[in-house]
Amino acid sequence: MAVLKLYKQKLQHNYNHLDKVFKQHEIDWGIVTKLLCGNEMFLKEVLELGVQEVHDSRVTNLKVIKNMAPQVQTVYIKPAPKLSIPDIIQFADVSFQTEFEIIKLLSDEAVNQGKLHKIIIMIEMGDLREGVMGDDLINFYEKVFQLPGISVIGLGANFNCLHGVMPTRDKLIQLSLYKQIIEAKFNRKIPWVSGGTSVTIPLLFNHQMPQGINHFRIGEALFFGLNLFTGETFEGMHDDVFELYTEIIELTEKPMVPSGIMAENPSGESFEIDESLYGKSSHRAILDVGLLDINPKFLIPKDESLSVIGASSDMLVVELGENEHNYKVGDVLRFGLRYMGALSILNSRYIAKEVVK
Repeated sequence: MAVLKLYKQKLQHNYNHLDKVFKQHEIDWGIVTKLLCGNEMFLKEVLELGVQEVHDSRVTNLKVIKNMAPQVQTVYIKPAPKLSIPDIIQFADVSFQTEFEIIKLLSDEAVNQGKLHKIIIMIEMGDLREGVMGDDLINFYEKVFQLPGISVIGLGANFNCLHGVMPTRDKLIQLSLYKQIIEAKFNRKIPWVSGGTSVTIPLLFNHQMPQGINHFRIGEALFFGLNLFTGETFEGMHDDVFELYTEIIELTEKPMVPSGIMAENPSGESFEIDESLYGKSSHRAILDVGLLDINPKFLIPKDESLSVIGASSDMLVVELGENEHNYKVGDVLRFGLRYMGALSILNSRYIAKEVVK
C-alpha cells in the first residue's frame, strides 16, 4: 500500500525559518492548510508549530481546525457561496470577499449569530481570478463600511493563481496605495495589506517588498521550500517535508515498443512509435498508485535513474533500464511531490498517511 509521509522536523525547520524572516520584517502571517484536505493528523502537526492563524478554502476544514484549536484565528480564503454563509460565520473569524451581495448576507448572518465577522476585500491586480476592480473600490468600500456585524481589516490580492501573472514591486506598491486612498477617503484604519503569498516571498528576500505589505498567507513555501520565480529550493529550507512511498507490484523486462493496433488510451492519450527502440527491452515496474491518486507529472523520483512512463487509473509504470539497483517485487520506491501532486494524494482516501517524528 502506498504511503504519504510528513517529516515533522523538516516542517518545523521550514516554519521556524519563515517565522524568523517575517518577524524581522514585522510582517504578520498565517499558514494556508488547504493542501492538507482536513487531515487531522497532519493539521495537528501544523497547529503544534505555534501558528496563530490558519487559512483554508473549505469551511469543513476550518470547522475541524476550530474544534482542534479554538484560539487559532481561522480565515476562509475564497468568496463565499451563499449556502455556506452560516458555517463561515460560525467557523471562520475572517474571510476574503469580493461581492457586496455576499458581504451583505454575511452581515445579516453575523448579526443573527451575535458575532463581528472580519473581512479582507480582495482586489483585482491582473491575474483575473477573484478581486474587485480598482475603479470600483471607493463605492465598494463605502457600502461595506455601512454594514453591521462586519469589520474590514484588510485588502489583499492574489498573483500567479490563474494566468501566471507574477507579483512585482510596482504592483504591490499599487496595492499599498489603495489602502492609503481608502483610509484617507473614509478616515478608517485598515490594518492589513495582504499581498504576500508563497510566490511573493522572493521579493522579500531580495529587499524589493514595499513596506506597506504587512500580511502574508503561506502554504507552498512552508511545505515545499519552493521559490516560484526560479523553481529552486530556498536556501536553508527543505523541499521534502512530504514524500510518497510506493510498492513495486510487478517488475518484468519488457519490449520498449508496444505491439498491436494502437488507439487512444482511457486518458485520451495517443502514442507515436519510436522506431529506434525496436528490438530493445528494459525493466519496467508497476507501482501501486495511479491517476485516481495523482497525475504522474507531479511526481519527482528520488532515484534519478528511473523515469515515469505513464499511469492508468490505479497503476503507475516506471522505466528502470538495466535495473542497476536490483529492485524486486515488494521493494519500495520514493518520490518527492510538487504541490498539486501532494494535493491529489492528500485528497485520496486510498493512500495511507503517516507522520515521521
